[in-house]
Amino acid sequence: MDWISLMEAVGEQRLLAAGGLLIGLAFGYFAQRSRFCLRSATIEVSRGVLGAKLSVWLFAFSAAVVMSQAMMLFGALDVSSARQLTARGSLSGAAIGGLLFGIGMVLARGCASRLLVLAANGNLRALLSGLVFAVTAQSALDGALSPLRQWISTWWTIEGSARDMLAWFGAGHLGGLLFGMAWLALAAVLAIRHRLGVWGWLGSVGVGLMVAAGWWFTFQMSARAFEPVTVQSLSFTGPSAGLLMRVLTPPDQTWNFDFGLVPGVFLGSFLAAWFAGELKLEGFQGGASMRRYIVGALAMGMGGMLAGGCAVGAGVSGAAVFTVTAWVTLGAMWLGAALTDWLVDRRGATDPTVAAPILPVAGVDPVPEAPT
Repeated sequence: MDWISLMEAVGEQRLLAAGGLLIGLAFGYFAQRSRFCLRSATIEVSRGVLGAKLSVWLFAFSAAVVMSQAMMLFGALDVSSARQLTARGSLSGAAIGGLLFGIGMVLARGCASRLLVLAANGNLRALLSGLVFAVTAQSALDGALSPLRQWISTWWTIEGSARDMLAWFGAGHLGGLLFGMAWLALAAVLAIRHRLGVWGWLGSVGVGLMVAAGWWFTFQMSARAFEPVTVQSLSFTGPSAGLLMRVLTPPDQTWNFDFGLVPGVFLGSFLAAWFAGELKLEGFQGGASMRRYIVGALAMGMGGMLAGGCAVGAGVSGAAVFTVTAWVTLGAMWLGAALTDWLVDRRGATDPTVAAPILPVAGVDPVPEAPT
């Protein structure tokens, strides 16, 4: 069955949602098995270690870059109509939002996608933090925090036509592909050096491939659908807020890619944990811990909306197509996370080696964790 027949049989909107569900399911499964987590990678680097957790993130990042750029190089993908490369962008929003998001993901012990993955495994801390994150993101989108977000976003803007970094350097998609392959090679070196397990390799690469799959699927739909379809990939700030509003308001909104994405990631992570025997209810152990998670979720919700994306939406999806605001956001996230780890966890703890738990990577001995 070809694309047109499939759209006629299922319906364009339902097919978009089904694609988001399937890609999200695979992403959630791979992310759970590989322990994919930007927060863990940034903490590792900030403590002077280039280890297994960094290799997991680099595998996902580089796989997304390599596959996306390869498809564009050979004409299977065109993202020139994507919002990240056409709409006016905010460099001030990217920088300040990225810093806030980086601060928040250290305090909440996970970025938006990681909280969703952990919540599906029974982590009630992540579930509460995810809900606070979604409420804050919605408030920043068109609620009480929206005027502040809009004000900050106007400080320093850039035209959409100037957001393509590959065009800046005249590198083209071949240059982007070679850039991604260099980081892929570094990830492989680190993985071999630290004896990364099979799921560390396969799961993290799978995460990156799902980001590329999101770009490819929505582009294919946009080229064939009768109604306009947004060319996009995985992100969790806007979709989380959108899903929250669907739950709280009458179900009269249209179906789209994001409608299936968040439930798909939750289901994929749940299945991965179930098959591995890792489902486990976990809660808070004290008020101080709860305050930390809530403050972190608030910072991530506001930061994600300011930056126009989360650690996956900007840090992987946007970076894979080399939009300048995504790279500013990613750099600010690394900086915010490193500073927060140093100021809050290492300086404020008697034993900095266990102050901020770093999630274990599949195939690597877990780092001892303090109760949270």
